[in-house]
Order: sequence, then structure tokens, then C-alpha cells
Amino acid sequence: MPETLRDLFIDQVKDIYDAEHRITKALPKMVQAADSEELVSAFEDHLKETEEHIRRLEEVFEAMDESPARKTCKAMVGLLEEGQDVIDDIESADVKDAALIAAAQKVEHYEMATYGCLRTWADLLDEDESVRLLQTTLDEEGSADQKLTEIAQSLNVEAAEETDEDEEDKEPATVSPGRRTSGTTAGRAPQKRSR
Repeated sequence: MPETLRDLFIDQVKDIYDAEHRITKALPKMVQAADSEELVSAFEDHLKETEEHIRRLEEVFEAMDESPARKTCKAMVGLLEEGQDVIDDIESADVKDAALIAAAQKVEHYEMATYGCLRTWADLLDEDESVRLLQTTLDEEGSADQKLTEIAQSLNVEAAEETDEDEEDKEPATVSPGRRTSGTTAGRAPQKRSR
């Protein structure tokens, strides 16, 4: 068990190092499961960033005269299991995209909390190089979260429209004589991935 702030810092660097490795395995599955081209692109971009985060953590280990090592990140194991459930259990493409964004943002928020604590502890430990490296990663995690929020603004609407359409399909149709209805949904973003 950690006895000093330095011990705690190293312990938690090992934890997030494990988390980042797990994320590199999960993101390709999320890319495959996503329907929106914009969401696919965001996941692909974040995979590249995550690989860079791992490299930066290795620099943090080096700056602290420690060998890179992983400690099982139980929180990330659970978050990624939830994400896999989304992939396995949701049929609707629009609803799945909305759920994938939520799952990804849970991961981002865990990472932001962890990197924020690590950066603060590194500062208290006068580990300036680690502060710089951790702040860079924290900034990138924040940007990724913001990008997901922006994508969600349109995709969540699409998921809601799909739910509304499903409810309308369940109700008997009542159309006035001489009036025609259209099967299209206005305002729907056409950026769907061809499979």
C-alpha cells in the first residue's frame, strides 16, 4: 500500500497506464460498432491519441526513475464492460451511437479525473516534466470529451426521432381523407456509414 504521496502517485500512474492499454483494445470495437461517420472518425482519432498517452506515461515513469508497469484498473475494466454491453445489446444504429458516446464519455471523465489528480500531485512533488506531460494529456482528454459532446448534439436527436417513429408505428395511423403522409424524417443528418 502507498505510504507517501510519491508512492500514491506511482501507484496511480500504473493504474492509468493499464487503463490506457485497455482503451486501445476497446476503441477498435467501438469503431466497428458505430454507425455515424463522424463518431467513427472521433474514435479513430482518439485511438491515435491514446497510443500517445501511453508513450507519455512511459516518459513519466522514466522521469520518476521507475520502470513502466501496469496495475489492473478495476474502474476501467467495469467501464469497458458497460461499453461492450452497448455493442452487444442495442440493435438500433442511432440508439447504439448515442449509447456509445455515453460510454466513451464515462471513460473520458474517469481519465480526466485521474490525470487532473496526477498532475496536481506531480506539481506538489516538484516533478515539472511529469506536470507538463500529464497536463498535455489532460488537455487532449478534455478536447476528446468536448468533441463527443458536439457529436452527441445531433446523434441524440436522431436517436430520439427514431424512438418517436417507433412509438408512431405502434399507434394506429389516422390520416384524413385526401391527406398524404411522408415516410421521411425532416432534419435527419445523412452521415451514415455504408456497411
